[in-house]
Amino acid sequence: MASSTGNNGWAQLRQQARTLESQTESLFHTYSQFSTAPNIPQKPTEEERTTEAKLEDLLSKRENVITQLNRLLDSDATLTSSALKQNNLSLLREKLAAHNKDLARLKSNLSEARNRANLLSNVRDDIESYRASNPEQAEADYMLEERRRVDRSHDAADSVLSQAYAVQESFTLQRETLANINRRITLAASHVPGINSLIGRISARKQRDGVIMGSFVAFCFLMFYFFL
Repeated sequence: MASSTGNNGWAQLRQQARTLESQTESLFHTYSQFSTAPNIPQKPTEEERTTEAKLEDLLSKRENVITQLNRLLDSDATLTSSALKQNNLSLLREKLAAHNKDLARLKSNLSEARNRANLLSNVRDDIESYRASNPEQAEADYMLEERRRVDRSHDAADSVLSQAYAVQESFTLQRETLANINRRITLAASHVPGINSLIGRISARKQRDGVIMGSFVAFCFLMFYFFL
């Protein structure tokens, strides 16, 4: 009977621990988004403080449940001899330790992100304050920035023109190469006996075939016209 009661108590506490684990992981997802927000506020928001407090409370509850499981395991010889329950308790402890480390890491990341955001905000405020108190210098800075933009535009235009000139030069070289090849072929043909005659015959045959084909097409057209 005592063993049955111990098993029931173990099952209930273990289920409670698993439920608290799921709630912790869900809150971790929400809490991690605070450090990746595009505009991190200088001070923690109410939602951030509430989420952090809930996480700490869940971790504390899990610690208490694990303590109860450990006591139950020590008080019941049947449970103590169960290697499966010993392993389950060990896993619950490891998961709790990992979540404690995750919370500390997320807190550190959020603090660093907030410090960076505050530093950038302070720098921008100092720049705006300096410009407001030195309008002439602000105007000079503006003109200098405009000059940099114009220079960057000129650099981009020069790069495009350089590429265009390179392409044009490549086309010129290719045209000269083709012309040189054509001259060599013509020169070689003039030194081969009978090659010019052969080329002439081929050209004449093409012309003759063209005349025959043209005559045939004209004949077909006339026949079609007369018999229509």
